[in-house]
Amino acid sequence: MSRAEVVASAGSGPVAVRAPRFLWTFGLLRSELVTTFRRWRTLALLGVLAAVPILVGIAVKLETRDGAGPGRGDGGGGPAFIAQITNNGLFLVFTALAATLPFFLPMAIGVVAGDAIAGEAGGGTLRYLLVAPAGRTRLLLTKYATVLTFCVVATLVVALSALTVGALLFPLGDLTTISGTQISFAEGLGRALLIALAVAASLVGIAALGLFISTMTSSGIAAMATTVGLLITVQILDQIPQLHALQPYFFSHYWLSFADLMREPVYWDDLVKNLGLQALYAAVFGSAAWARFTAKDITA
Repeated sequence: MSRAEVVASAGSGPVAVRAPRFLWTFGLLRSELVTTFRRWRTLALLGVLAAVPILVGIAVKLETRDGAGPGRGDGGGGPAFIAQITNNGLFLVFTALAATLPFFLPMAIGVVAGDAIAGEAGGGTLRYLLVAPAGRTRLLLTKYATVLTFCVVATLVVALSALTVGALLFPLGDLTTISGTQISFAEGLGRALLIALAVAASLVGIAALGLFISTMTSSGIAAMATTVGLLITVQILDQIPQLHALQPYFFSHYWLSFADLMREPVYWDDLVKNLGLQALYAAVFGSAAWARFTAKDITA
């Protein structure tokens, strides 16, 4: 049953409540995914994300057309990857993910998550969705699953765009890891996929936070603005040295730990801390969203 059918049946008179079924739940998830990815706002966000690797690739190509290499940075993050792009276009994938993760990717997630519940309430369709037999808990889980799917899709859009641009503008071949060892191109592709999945997993916390904020208001714009505002605030606080004792608990603190997947051997400490922190945020704010949504008086 699609959203339109739910609204139509709810508006035509009393609807008999029946126990939710797995197939109905799958249909609800499919409807949410189709609705989310058909919105012009979602397509625009994905378009912006896809454009970032193109701009980075063109900028590096223009900077190095006279034979000089791009400026090198220190550490294993984006700057170190930028220095390797001209030698191997696959490094554009790592650079693009490092460039989009601090702001562009989480901002896109915050917009989608913030609009998940509040947008339905503001549009007057949330009450009709709850007439269907899914119930509030199942509807909330479906919304969160949709946001998590967007996390994966958005990350893969960045990675695939970067891989395409890297292949068109730069040579491909064996990779030199941050540790200085050589790995094959096939293994490099495998690590690129692992890095994309690690980046997507890094967005689980902001997705849960945005969903919780979405249950607090009936204005989709307010929920999206609040989520993005918190994102910017946390990013700023994470750069203040005096808050070093609190920074390991910020959801963004270990985001760039994905660079450790390009070491030989792989450094797992910060990666594991990042996954554990994201799981903690998902549990805390997911539970808060459930408590708020199941007790909320739905009037729209």
